[in-house]
Amino acid sequence: MFALTFLGTSASVPSSERNHPGLLVEAGGTWILVDCGEGTQRQLLRSGAGFRRLDHLLLTHGHFDHVLGIPGLFSTLRLRQSPDVMTVHGGPGTLDVVVRMLAGLWGEGRAPIPLDLVPLTEGRVIDAGEFTIDCFPVRHRDTDSFAFSFQSAIRRHLLSDRLLALRVPDGPIRKELAEGRQVRLDDGRTIDPEQVLGPAEGRKKLVIVGDTETTEGLAEHVGDADVLVIEATFLARDAATAREYGHLTASEAAALAAASGVKQLVLTHISGRYADEDILAEATSVFRNTRVAIDFDRITI
Repeated sequence: MFALTFLGTSASVPSSERNHPGLLVEAGGTWILVDCGEGTQRQLLRSGAGFRRLDHLLLTHGHFDHVLGIPGLFSTLRLRQSPDVMTVHGGPGTLDVVVRMLAGLWGEGRAPIPLDLVPLTEGRVIDAGEFTIDCFPVRHRDTDSFAFSFQSAIRRHLLSDRLLALRVPDGPIRKELAEGRQVRLDDGRTIDPEQVLGPAEGRKKLVIVGDTETTEGLAEHVGDADVLVIEATFLARDAATAREYGHLTASEAAALAAASGVKQLVLTHISGRYADEDILAEATSVFRNTRVAIDFDRITI
């Protein structure tokens, strides 16, 4: 299961209703922040999430509206005397922006909290057992931008009626079976996991795409996602401006979802020049199951 809390859903200019980009993903007891626009630490507090379990930051790219909240967040974590290492994942150019930003405040090679900076290359980012995160490159102006694909592990639950029928006792033996290992009971019988496990539960897939100037090449990565979160900064009538600034229109994002077997489309990075209703109307004319995210929206997959 993945739980998403939208901390910031604006495009480059924030509004009174929308903060700069930030998205909190809860997965398997781990809290992962995707982008950290200015004001993100306050959004974490207002959402009720706080900072306690936050130890991974995934950065889509290094433009300031996606990273300017990092110094404030890290300073707050220092004041809270958090002993945990913050792992920051980003493209090499993005991490260079972070390093220079921190150096300007705390000195060369210094940071207010323990950091582990991990450059992104296409492929696996995190394997936490219960879920994995992979990244893939996207095109956005002159940046080394990445998008992220979260997938949960396939689960099979023990069938209580089969356990009772086979007289499998409570305790470590059942844990072994749940983890797919054969066990031997005290009476000498051997129990195979297939005797007591139910059908496999479907894997859940979440894809988060930050700023991107094209959907070309993305279908293979977003295909069959339960939820696709992606920018929709412009309407189709302003497609020329979208190209100039390296962004998508709502209809382009919707066309990607429609062509890729996506189950739900969530649009973010919304420009203040448009009403949400107009963004939604354009997208739903192409892909019906679309919503426009607002700050503090929460979605569970």
